Amino acid sequence: MLTELKYKTFDELLEDVSVDFSMYSLENMIEPQQLIKVVQRVNYDLGLRINMTKEAVLEISNNKVRLPDDFYVLNYALLCGQYTIEEPALAGTYTEDVILENIPDNAPCNSVCVNDCGQYIQVIQKLKYETRVYEVNAPIAMSGSSKTISCDCPDYTWKSPYQGKLKDGYIFLNLESGKVYINYQGTLEDEEGNLMVIDNPVINEYYEYALKQRILENLYMNGEDVMQKLNLVEQRLRASRNNALSLVNMPNFEEMKKMMNMNRKAMNYLYYDMFKSYNPNSFRL
Repeated sequence: MLTELKYKTFDELLEDVSVDFSMYSLENMIEPQQLIKVVQRVNYDLGLRINMTKEAVLEISNNKVRLPDDFYVLNYALLCGQYTIEEPALAGTYTEDVILENIPDNAPCNSVCVNDCGQYIQVIQKLKYETRVYEVNAPIAMSGSSKTISCDCPDYTWKSPYQGKLKDGYIFLNLESGKVYINYQGTLEDEEGNLMVIDNPVINEYYEYALKQRILENLYMNGEDVMQKLNLVEQRLRASRNNALSLVNMPNFEEMKKMMNMNRKAMNYLYYDMFKSYNPNSFRL
């Protein structure tokens, strides 16, 4: 089960592989450009769970919002109202949703919103020279392709006068202007566009053996006698892939809790609800 995800760059991963293949690395027989697509395939194979959770406050213009370039799947969206300025941030620009244990008494009635876990959140955007605390007016009832909206997205069930539709890299809304906060799964890239990978001891082996397999395969195609090494690496690759997928697909606590509640409701329907309308007096003689 993956809890706190850590990441590292493709260059750091390639450096670890180059240490094991030091002879090929010194002879410049490893071409990084040929290996990027291998890492991208492994990321795709590991699934959506490994993607980075990102946030952004976007401007509505002419009833639509352009999604970020690294957008992959929407988790949820909130309509933001006016904002107040608090203490300035030291540097950088980023957005966060702060989970509040208890709603402060002096908080405006529309400054917080409840997420799908039942927690109160407040949208805070930290810019280079100021910190903005937004008033969250309402959630957005979202529609669109299941490929771009998470299956757990609460926007499917929220009842709201504000409607949105995800299509062609935009969110189309029934509002002409305003600001929208989105929480989404982004592609595995950093702010500079560098390819990222999961930094986990079990998953690292899958990445490394996938790269080693492609390196030896390219060397074999170029006439090098590496077949024995290639056979060994391919065996290890299959085992490391199974271990990585088992770890990634293991359900977390929230998923197990949801599954338990679903099973409880199903068993209650099968073995208990049928007796609710049973009247023993109707069978007396």
